[in-house]
Amino acid sequence: MSLVLDAGAFIALERDDRALWRRVDDAHLVGSPPLTHGGIVAQVWRGGSGRQARLAKALLGTVVVPLDNDLGRRAGVLLARSGGTDAIDAALVALCRPGDQIVTSDRHDLAALADAARLRVDFIPA
Repeated sequence: MSLVLDAGAFIALERDDRALWRRVDDAHLVGSPPLTHGGIVAQVWRGGSGRQARLAKALLGTVVVPLDNDLGRRAGVLLARSGGTDAIDAALVALCRPGDQIVTSDRHDLAALADAARLRVDFIPA
């Protein structure tokens, strides 16, 4: 089981959400660092420069998967199945495996994509 972080999760970490930091720390303790993809990073990263110190720390401990051809194609298939339009969200769901936990502030859209993928994941509010 992996902890999968969307943009809302990173925003919560930047705001110092203690419960979420504990989840991230717990993931590291069991040897399964959180993961996301490069498109999510683009949604939240604005150059760092002091104001994003917590975000920079969170990213250092996160496996960032490239949004490459393979992931892009899997995301496109999910968009076709679900009727969705958000490629960044679709790529996040395409990263997941059964039993993963997605930390999100956008459960509704991600749940529709997970349903289209026939994927059982848990959602944790960010």
